[in-house]
Amino acid sequence: MTGSRCVKLTVAYDGTDFAGWQLQPRQRTVQGVLEAGLEKLLGRPSRIMAAGRTDAGVHAEGQVVSVPLEPSERLPEKAFVGGLNGFLPMDVAVRSAEFPPPGFDARRSSRGKHYRYRILNRPYRSPLQRLTHWELFPPLDIAAMDAAAWHFVGEHDFSAFRAADCPAKTTTRRIDRFSVQANAAEREIVIDVRGTAFLKHMVRNLVGTLAFVGRHRLRPEDIPKLIAGRDRKRAGPTAPAHGLCLIEVYYA
Repeated sequence: MTGSRCVKLTVAYDGTDFAGWQLQPRQRTVQGVLEAGLEKLLGRPSRIMAAGRTDAGVHAEGQVVSVPLEPSERLPEKAFVGGLNGFLPMDVAVRSAEFPPPGFDARRSSRGKHYRYRILNRPYRSPLQRLTHWELFPPLDIAAMDAAAWHFVGEHDFSAFRAADCPAKTTTRRIDRFSVQANAAEREIVIDVRGTAFLKHMVRNLVGTLAFVGRHRLRPEDIPKLIAGRDRKRAGPTAPAHGLCLIEVYYA
């Protein structure tokens, strides 16, 4: 795709009914739905590239996709919003489209991502938010969670916070911002993580570890030891996928 003309799409989707982003045989995926819609719009098959692959159940407000175009294809930007949305199901939508400089690639040109994780910390279930929030019923210590989050900021080896089947060859990543904020009235906890790149399940494993801190099963000062130890078994659990949302992808 490098060096070719393409259109850059910003896409939102509800990940509940998808088996993740990437194409899979006999599975409903976000990539599959978008490529099917593009085939109807362009009249030809199209293989697209996303800034990153989200897991089954993970949502997105600002996923970025690059779509290679043929030299003869001169559809206006609005055709890739209104036109393409007409071919997409209700749980996927193109938010915007633009023609970037030649050589743009949604994945390789990315300089960072912003993920948001939402927790409901109430003593009762929420039927309306059960697919977008992790529901934790015992009270959590928000101040301790925020203090722990600061230990993750910077460049570290995040071996202790990746999935067992993570294919990454290197495990050093940089987190630029990690914050924990609470809406006391709604009993909602919002965790924002911004970084250059992430390992498989890394954000969900970090959130699970913060939940352990919030329940006083770990202390904020334990975090540097967990990072240095690089032992996944000593960190917290993997938080559920449905609480995670890709908010934005950053480019130079």
